[in-house]
This record gives sequence, C-alpha cells and structure tokens, in this order.
Amino acid sequence: MDRIPFGIDRLDELIDGGAPPGSVVLLAGEAGAGSREFLYTSAVMNGLARAGEDLFDLHYGEVPDGAKLPEAVHYISFTGEEAQLREEVGMSMDTEIAETGLEPVQFESLSQPYFHASPVPRGWYTAETPEIKNLRKRHEEREELLSAFGNALSERAPNNLVVVDSLSDLVGTIGENLSWSDITYLVSGLQKAAHQWQGLILLHVNHETLTDVELGQLMEACSGTLRFQWETGGSTRARTLVVKQFRGVLSQIEEENIVQFEAELGDAGFDISDVRKIR
Repeated sequence: MDRIPFGIDRLDELIDGGAPPGSVVLLAGEAGAGSREFLYTSAVMNGLARAGEDLFDLHYGEVPDGAKLPEAVHYISFTGEEAQLREEVGMSMDTEIAETGLEPVQFESLSQPYFHASPVPRGWYTAETPEIKNLRKRHEEREELLSAFGNALSERAPNNLVVVDSLSDLVGTIGENLSWSDITYLVSGLQKAAHQWQGLILLHVNHETLTDVELGQLMEACSGTLRFQWETGGSTRARTLVVKQFRGVLSQIEEENIVQFEAELGDAGFDISDVRKIR
C-alpha cells in the first residue's frame, strides 16, 4: 500500500514513507509548540516536490520507497485569505522554499460564510467588487459554514493532501447555531469519507481551546493524532512531537520503542532533531 508523505523527511522515513491513504490526522498543539509549522511544512514540501525539484532534493531528499506524492495540495482556511496565508508561511521558513513550494498549492478561504453570521463588519472580510455585490443577493440562500466546508473537502480531498486551518476556529463559533456535537459528527463523517477519497487530511487544532474530553473525542474520530507540546528541562524549553495514536502506523514506531520526538524549526520548516525512545 502506498503511503502519502507528510513532508517531514525523518518522520516519513521512520513510518515507511508517510501516512496510509485515507488518513485523517489531528495536529493538536500548544501555542508555539510546532503544530502550525508542521502544517505549513507539509503543504510546502509536498508542493516543492512538484515545483522545485532541486530544492526538494536538498531539503527533503528522495521520496521513500512505498510512498506516493499526492496528486495535488489544498489549503483550506476558515478565516484567512490566500495572500495573508502565503505571508504567514513565508515568515516561518526560508522565503525561496516557501514561495516555490506554495506555487502549486491551491488555497480555499471560507472566511465569507464563517464571518457572515457574525457582527464583524462586512468590509473587513470582503472587497467591494462587482462580483461581491452580486453575491450579496444570494446571501440568504448561501450554504451554512459546515456545508461549505464539507463541499470544499468533497471536491478537493480525493487522492490529494488537504490541510485544514483550523478546527479551533469552529470551536470558537459554538453557540446558538453550532454545537460541539456538530463538530464531532463532522470529523467522524470526514474520517468515513476519507477512506473512500484515499488522500491525506491534516486537521489543525490548538488543544488549549478544548477540554480533555473534547480532545479525546476528536482523537477517537481521527485515524491519527500528533501532539505538539513544550517540555522544560532545567532553564530551557524544547518542542516535542508525541505520536498519541495512529492506526496502521503506531505499531511500527512501537516496535522501535519510539513514540516521542524532539523537534526544531529551521529554514525548511518543521523538523525532527532527535528521537527519544520510550521503554
């Protein structure tokens, strides 16, 4: 079975090339611990494999045997626009790597359905163009946010890498029109559909926005969970990546008694700098 690379070379090498097709992987992290940089690096490196072969070889190397690149890379954001997201990714790694790797990445912003029901002024998230003015006439018939998100995934996920930034935005809208059960149903349904799509979907969430029970429910709904956290030793803080659970993958890591990795952020984004063996 072909794997789909995460784009983190040392991690992909350890798990036979990447994630099994049809995986939905939760990236749950403390603020600044590396989960968002992992998301960016996955999108950029998989894009770089298509658009910048020399840079890809230099910073990633050869795609492992048994792994197959996704047919396309999609970046879905609930609140950000393409220009803003490109700028943010560019600030997290070397500019040339980011710009080249993002060339084939297709961005989809759901900011209009996200903010439409909020008190945020329309001018903050839309431009006054003729196209937007025409869309105003259709606002009442426009799909709700979760339907728009589901349709975006249905169109983009088959055989592709899709990164979703971020479930925390949905958590923040829980209230009159959205409940926590809506989110858990969404993720459970997404995992079921992903098996048919045979791509790889990465869901980012700041776990500090969730209760332990809520995080556990999301973990149970996904095929894998990568936990990003800070560890303190003496006077220093270190980023760590912990593989909490991953169907079809964790058993391979456990054979080597490895479930936790030290991580660092460099010119090429997120990387594993050391492996900790848990015995």
